[in-house]
Amino acid sequence: MNDLETLDQSSIKGALEALLLVSSDPVSASALAGALDIAPGEAASLLAELKVEYEEANRGFQLREVAGGWRLFTHPAYHDQVEAFVLSWDTQRLSQAALETLAVIAYHQPVTRDTVKGVRGVNSDGVISSLVDKGLVREVGRDPNRGQAILYGTTNAFLEKFGLRSVRDLPDLEQFAPDEQTRSYIRERLSGRSIQSTLEETDAELEEERELIDDSDDDDLVLIGNVTDDDFDER
Repeated sequence: MNDLETLDQSSIKGALEALLLVSSDPVSASALAGALDIAPGEAASLLAELKVEYEEANRGFQLREVAGGWRLFTHPAYHDQVEAFVLSWDTQRLSQAALETLAVIAYHQPVTRDTVKGVRGVNSDGVISSLVDKGLVREVGRDPNRGQAILYGTTNAFLEKFGLRSVRDLPDLEQFAPDEQTRSYIRERLSGRSIQSTLEETDAELEEERELIDDSDDDDLVLIGNVTDDDFDER
């Protein structure tokens, strides 16, 4: 294998760029000079030239001297695009259960845990706690009609991550429905009628179970009350 040619001044600039790209913290000119086996003064001069070149070419990144070293930064003009792209990384890491729960809260807020369960059909307490920890969901009050149950709603961080100005900008779910039956189902769900019905059915079932338990206890008491002294004598 042939030996690599000696780096000329232009290639040294390229080497400096490569080192800066893999550095997450500001790097001093002397540290860069040591890595490239050049004089610190030469490294400082080349870094200053690169800084000017990027500015004159109006590149999407800048080279700045900060905190005793040099570091590449994205251009402030592209802040919004960079922010939206970076924030999208967090949403991609949300599980299917988290996305479903977040959608229910976003479209029905303010909602209780029971409401979320009524829509999803499964207990979502753990998922809601996780969304609160991520800063996407927060407590917004209490529901006096359901034993002061906690009400949940979305946060400003949720709006930022999904690129929304407000919850009014949430897309209309009906536009994604394949047919009228599905659209009707979505309208019913979003209106809250179906959810309320589910919650009422749950309450009714619990009340029915309580009545059965009470009746069972009463029957046991009646049986005990009908036991006579003769019964004990026979035993």
